[in-house]
Amino acid sequence: MSSANFTSEQITKMDQIIARYPRSRSAVMPLLHYVQSIFGYVTDEGIEFIGKKLDLATAEVNAVASFYTQYKRKPVGEYHIGICTNTLCAVMGGDAIYSALKDQIGSEHDGVSADGKVSLEHIECNAACDYAPVMMVNWEFYDNQTVESAKEFVEKARTGNPPAPTRGPKKLRTWKENSEVLAGFSDGLANEGISAGKASLLGLSKMKNSGNN
Repeated sequence: MSSANFTSEQITKMDQIIARYPRSRSAVMPLLHYVQSIFGYVTDEGIEFIGKKLDLATAEVNAVASFYTQYKRKPVGEYHIGICTNTLCAVMGGDAIYSALKDQIGSEHDGVSADGKVSLEHIECNAACDYAPVMMVNWEFYDNQTVESAKEFVEKARTGNPPAPTRGPKKLRTWKENSEVLAGFSDGLANEGISAGKASLLGLSKMKNSGNN
């Protein structure tokens, strides 16, 4: 693959990513995120180009891209929704939310709505059990969801006006924009909102109040 598929600015950013690491091969994961930020998913051409940049076999890069579920090998929506269907979220309503959104969006797991705005994925755990049931959109948290709130999110996302995440930035950025953040380029929003709410900090609070600090 030639560099013609990427702009000079994009190649410069790739070089900046590679320069962060003593061993260039360590840049493979952020480079995959960066390719995803350009195209919306990890393309075959992107994998080939990363391999050439890092002097790796295409198969080595593909092995990483196919192992981690954050890397998508086909287009997803501008707002990619992950519904936790692990035990706690499931019994608290996650299964019902996932079923309702499948009907609303008209797709199964890893499917995209006809308008291309929203895609859906069932996730084993969002690591936020204290706020079950939880959904993530473009890797931002939406806590204590209900069927109604999740469906409302989809409707608003389709108009380009999604509700803000429960925690984190005050505005939800698109899939491509957040992919660039995961590649290591700051959007300046790291300190917006809260990162850990009361439920997550309850044990710490009780410990401090007990005087055992």
